[in-house]
Amino acid sequence: MVRDTGDAAVQLQAARIFINTGAYPALPDLPGLADVPYLTSSSAMELESLPDELLVLGGSYLGVELGQMFRRFGSRVSIIERKSQLLPHEDRDIAAAVAENLREDGVGVFLETEAIGVASDPGGAVRVKARTPFGERVLTGSHLLVVAGHEPKTRGLNLAAAGIAVDERGYIKVNERLETSAHGVYALGAVNGGPAFAHVAYDDFRVVRANVLANGHATITRLTCPYTAFLDPQLGRIGLTETQAREQSRAIKVAKLPMNRVARAVELNESGGLMKVIVDADTQRILGAAVLGVDSREIIAILQIAMMADMPYTALRDSMFAHPTLVGSLDNLFAALHH
Repeated sequence: MVRDTGDAAVQLQAARIFINTGAYPALPDLPGLADVPYLTSSSAMELESLPDELLVLGGSYLGVELGQMFRRFGSRVSIIERKSQLLPHEDRDIAAAVAENLREDGVGVFLETEAIGVASDPGGAVRVKARTPFGERVLTGSHLLVVAGHEPKTRGLNLAAAGIAVDERGYIKVNERLETSAHGVYALGAVNGGPAFAHVAYDDFRVVRANVLANGHATITRLTCPYTAFLDPQLGRIGLTETQAREQSRAIKVAKLPMNRVARAVELNESGGLMKVIVDADTQRILGAAVLGVDSREIIAILQIAMMADMPYTALRDSMFAHPTLVGSLDNLFAALHH
C-alpha cells in the first residue's frame, strides 16, 4: 500500500487491510450538465441560502427526501423522474401514496419525464429540456439538484494491481465475511456494493470485529436489512415487496391497513399513509413490509424481529399490545388476512 505524503510516496504494509472509502454521488450522461451549476445530495446540504425554485433530477429516496425538505423550507420544487413512478424499487401503491403526499405539500411531480439536456439562460436560471408523454417541454428553476445514485470511491486505488476484483459498476466484490479476492483485504460499507446505509456499514464492522478480533464466524445478513426514507410521513421498509414476491412466483397474501384506522396515529393527528405486509401463504411467515406513516421505523423493527425469529404472522395477530400504541395496530392489520 502506498501513501502519498505530498513530497514522496511511502509504502505501508499490514497483515490486514480494510477498505472503507464509501461512495460519492454519480452523475448522468446528460448533454450540457458539465456547463451548468448543479447540486448533488452532498453539496445541497452546504447551501447558505434557500433556492427560489429547485429542480430535482431523479425521484429516488434522496430525491424525494431532499425535495420535500426544501419545499417545506419554502422553495418551489419540481421532481423529474423518467420512470412511471417515484421510488422505482417500491411497490406502485406505496410509491403512489408518497407522490400524493408530495403533491399535497405543493411539490411538482413529473413522471415518465426524461431529461435530455440542460442549459443556463442569460439570467442565471437553469433550464431542463425533457421528453414527456405529451411531447418535449422545458422546465426552469433557479437551482438544479442531480440525484442519480452513487459510484464507489475506488478511483486511484489501483485495485487491479492488488488482485482485488470488482463488479461491472466498480464496487469491490466480497464474500459473506467481507473478504475480497485478495488475501487479508476486506471491504466495508458502500464501497462493497451493499445497501448504502449507515447501519449497514456498522453491521459490516460487526462482522469484521467478530471474525478478526474474536476468531468468530459472523456473516453479513442482507435479507432482513431494514431502511427508512425520512419523509413526512416516513416510509419504513424491510424484506420483499409484493412485486418482488410475485416475480419469484411465491404464493403470497397481502395485508393492508390505512393509517387512518390506527387509533394512535389518529390521536397524534398523523393519519396519512398505510401499512402493507407480504406473507407467505404456505408458511405464514412474513416476507416483507412497507409502512408509510408516523414512526414507521418502529413498526418495521417489530416486524423485523418477527422475521428474525421465524414467527408466523398469526403470533402478532393474536398478541396483546399496549393501547394506544402504533404497534398495537398489528392485530388489526393481520386480521384482514384469511385464516
